[in-house]
Amino acid sequence: MVDRIASGAHYGVRDWLAQRVTAVVMALYSVFMVVHLLRQPALDFNVWQGLFHSLPVRLASLLFALSLFLHAWVGMRDIFMDYVHHTVVRLALHVAVILALVAYTAWAVQILWGGL
Repeated sequence: MVDRIASGAHYGVRDWLAQRVTAVVMALYSVFMVVHLLRQPALDFNVWQGLFHSLPVRLASLLFALSLFLHAWVGMRDIFMDYVHHTVVRLALHVAVILALVAYTAWAVQILWGGL
């Protein structure tokens, strides 16, 4: 009989899927923005203001930001788990990344809805 030793967090398929879904969301948003901006005869403040005054664009932008932050979290966590072997240092890095991503999320919300 072989005793299995549990090690690691076993995120596996969930993280793989999260990386792919967030990448698709970011790619679709990027394509939309590039196409929209290329169709504008002039890019000035009024064009940008008009674009981001729309609720669907704000929601899509927020979804893009959240996807970016989740994508970054999964990637950074995997890098730390693979390459930072000292537990205290790894946990400190995890906390630092989480705090930064939460702050970036709040900042993104402030940017998108702060000037209502």
